[in-house]
Amino acid sequence: NAGSVSFLQHIVHPISVARLVMEHTPHVMLSGKGALEFALANGFEKKNLLTEKSRKAWKEWRVESKYKYEINSENHDTIGMLAVDDKGGISGACTTSGLAFKMHGRVGDSPIIGAGLYVDNEVGGAVATGLGELVMRTVGSFLVVELMRSGHSPQEACRLAIERIADKIPASQKGAQVGYLAVNKSGETGAYAIRKGFNYALTHKEDDTFLDADHLVQD
Repeated sequence: NAGSVSFLQHIVHPISVARLVMEHTPHVMLSGKGALEFALANGFEKKNLLTEKSRKAWKEWRVESKYKYEINSENHDTIGMLAVDDKGGISGACTTSGLAFKMHGRVGDSPIIGAGLYVDNEVGGAVATGLGELVMRTVGSFLVVELMRSGHSPQEACRLAIERIADKIPASQKGAQVGYLAVNKSGETGAYAIRKGFNYALTHKEDDTFLDADHLVQD
């Protein structure tokens, strides 16, 4: 089962709207005005989410209005989560505010099933963060799950998916960041990124651990 929304403005918790798309519509994705109408029809409130800090940053950017296709490798706002319940059922979620100062209408990898998030309950699940275009061009999360299906551990699968980006898109090594998280049916986990700075939390029963992922580029 899957549901997502893209280009959804004015809603505080778009991931909750995505869940309703999964549970109450025959579709997988709603976008833009249609996604907003669906959210409002289901009780969500339309709010102005622009903070004063963001408004100030936007005004400063407008001085030159130079579009920079960059991701800060040490600070990512995409939230990806994977969970395995006590019966071995796997679920996942991915949400983001998107790339700052992007071209109007740009959609990243987070809402695209198979790119930013993919779960197969027979195998495992994977989520991505970083520059979405690199993830979309390699169908990253789906690739990680398929690598696990073929026998690779979650750690190996994440590493191979990052190496796929580096091999197919050489420019990816010039400052861009992508990180993958994965879990398999047995509860084994893995994480790997293009460069340092990708960290994640691992929770098992009462134990919480904060970890730094291994990375490809050794700066």
